[in-house]
Amino acid sequence: MAKQRESRWVKWVVSRIVRFVLWFVVKPEWKGTEHVPAQGGAIIAANHLSVTDPLTVAHFLYIGARRWPTFTMKDAVMKIPVVRSVARSTGQIPIKRGSADAVKALGEAEKALVEDGSSVIFYPEGTCTRDPELWPMTAKNGVARLALTTGVPVIPVAHWGEQNILPYGEKKPRLLPPRKKVQFRAGPAVDLSEFRGKPITATVLDGATKAIMADITALQAEIRGETPPAEPFDFKKARQQAAEAKRAEREEITEAPEVPTADTTAETTEADNGKNSTGA
Repeated sequence: MAKQRESRWVKWVVSRIVRFVLWFVVKPEWKGTEHVPAQGGAIIAANHLSVTDPLTVAHFLYIGARRWPTFTMKDAVMKIPVVRSVARSTGQIPIKRGSADAVKALGEAEKALVEDGSSVIFYPEGTCTRDPELWPMTAKNGVARLALTTGVPVIPVAHWGEQNILPYGEKKPRLLPPRKKVQFRAGPAVDLSEFRGKPITATVLDGATKAIMADITALQAEIRGETPPAEPFDFKKARQQAAEAKRAEREEITEAPEVPTADTTAETTEADNGKNSTGA
């Protein structure tokens, strides 16, 4: 029997506030909700378009699929007093990235999935996509690791439309009518049978991660009616290339030959004239 991790009355209040707000802003279209298990642990792996995603993804999961949404949330967000109280009362999981506590947070997520039977939402990319055309990027291996260690299904979820509410990098949301169309599509559990039962190596994790992201990308391609790029955008590689380009630019400026000033040019000319006048 799944353990109750949340406060029922806080869930009731929060869900109605979110639904009320989104009703004025979003015109949702949901497909594939039948693929989300009605009960038991499930990893919901979604692409990341905008900072408004948590609201729309939670709306899709709670109203469309009838599962309570549990997120792993950045520790910085959990430090906000009101947010922290609400997050804890609704079963959200804090995570400190880039620290030893991140391992602990994954342990909490594993407990939520296995012992509590929760549906936990993850963004495998780790941040909003930086792909110029907003396709899903390459992802980190945390979701694949959880899937392989827990054995719970990974449900791929793609969505499209939140970028019209608040594009990444902007601070002012576009809330004026008409309501923005936001489309969701969930697919069958990702087939990870090729990787299950094997030692969890970097190669296995990379393969499982690519399988998860391939399913998410295919679902988004169906929504958009477009063909995704052959290779996903590699944010880490792009940042490295940008850093190398800046470093090369600085080195080029440093090594550039000194351009004579007007004064030094005049002095050189006078010296030359002096030599010529001696007849040397």
